[in-house]
Amino acid sequence: MNAPVSIREVAAHAGVSVGTVSNVLNRPDIVAQSTRDRVHEAIKALGFVRNESARQLRAGRSRIIGLVVLDVANPFFTDVARGVEDEASRSGLAVILCNSDDQLPKETRYLELLEEHRVQGILITPVAGPDERLALLQRRGTPVVLLDSTSPSGGQCSVAVDDVLGGDVAMSHLLDGGHQRLAYIGGPLSIRQVADRRDGALRALARAGRDPAVLQMIETRALNVYAGQQAGMAIAALPPRRRPTGVFCANDLIALGLLQEMTRHRIGVPEDIAIVGYDDIDFAAAAAVPLSSVRQPRQQLGRTAARLLLEESLAAEDHTHRQVTFQPELEIRQSSRAGPGTW
Repeated sequence: MNAPVSIREVAAHAGVSVGTVSNVLNRPDIVAQSTRDRVHEAIKALGFVRNESARQLRAGRSRIIGLVVLDVANPFFTDVARGVEDEASRSGLAVILCNSDDQLPKETRYLELLEEHRVQGILITPVAGPDERLALLQRRGTPVVLLDSTSPSGGQCSVAVDDVLGGDVAMSHLLDGGHQRLAYIGGPLSIRQVADRRDGALRALARAGRDPAVLQMIETRALNVYAGQQAGMAIAALPPRRRPTGVFCANDLIALGLLQEMTRHRIGVPEDIAIVGYDDIDFAAAAAVPLSSVRQPRQQLGRTAARLLLEESLAAEDHTHRQVTFQPELEIRQSSRAGPGTW
């Protein structure tokens, strides 16, 4: 792992003093334009990143790790963050929590800020999966661990759950209940977890000898309660004989929104429609109709990812990236417990 480029290296490359580089960074108006150009060319060539937290550094790194998640309002990520913080605290580290809002430009800016502050490493659930930006951070000396995401190339340590298996388990449960009209609600499908959970549901259908076309796909723009309510309105508008009787939702927030809308339209859960969510957040068991859900070990995900990051940040050149995958489990509650009756 390469150490961050120092201001001395920039000065040597540009053929100027360290003081001149400092002036270019802090008081550029007192430096001749030609000299400024040479320094900026050196900065670009060497990949120098300005250190905004020099007084807090210890051995070239701060005592902080960065955590970048897709949606801090989602209780799943709240629980994951708790696991990260628990592990970091044991090592005397603090955590900076960054919310990308599933927006690539916002995620990129947070990555830049965390690198500027020389964090000890970055845990991230990337918007678009691992890419060259993360590899560049690593080459510059900042360890990166993927959280609730996988590394197809093995270029980063990663901690994730087998979401294909999770989708398979959820759909198998609905099939075992005798449901014929089935639906999957979630999106956008560009999110790896959403696509994997759908693929798992399709796998269960294929194993049961069912045509995948029977699975009604309701793609949402987000993974929140409002998206579930919107999907619920669309389902409630269908004639009873065309409504799905078993619905698997990509996460619990969508499932809770769907449950609210079914209640509002007096569509019985589970008598008329069975619902299965994903994540098993605390609100799932506490819902008016307790929600069946595929459980992820949320805090354990966070603790394990933080542990891998700390190991990498302290490792020598021979560090080997590890990919850790947890197995999900289905928690069956009232929302899907009944059979399909006369559907």
